[in-house]
Amino acid sequence: MGIFNKIFGGASQPKEEKILPWVPLTAVSQLKAIAEKSKSKTQIIFKHSTRCGISKMVINQFIDAYNLDLNVDLYYLDLLNYRETSNEVGYKFQVMHQSPQLLVIKNEVVVVHASHGAINEIDLPKFV
Repeated sequence: MGIFNKIFGGASQPKEEKILPWVPLTAVSQLKAIAEKSKSKTQIIFKHSTRCGISKMVINQFIDAYNLDLNVDLYYLDLLNYRETSNEVGYKFQVMHQSPQLLVIKNEVVVVHASHGAINEIDLPKFV
């Protein structure tokens, strides 16, 4: 049994759950405040589809790699439950809708955005 555990990653120490400082993005009215805050602090929006396997994989990778010491506001948008807000994000910040999608906002504009696997290639500290 020992060889199978080594090959297939059998039960070992449970992985410690990492809790990110998510701010729920649930209303269109929050977007004006996000734009305003971006003048003094980087704002990040993670648009997530709770029904998409790729989105689930990407958000898990994002959580694993995320540096908790970043001085940013980090918003989580469940785009299925808050479709109107998700649509307005695209209009307000002039980005085409994708899922999953990450937007980094400074001085009221998106300085970088990515979707799918490219999300985890963004060097976030570079934009703080």
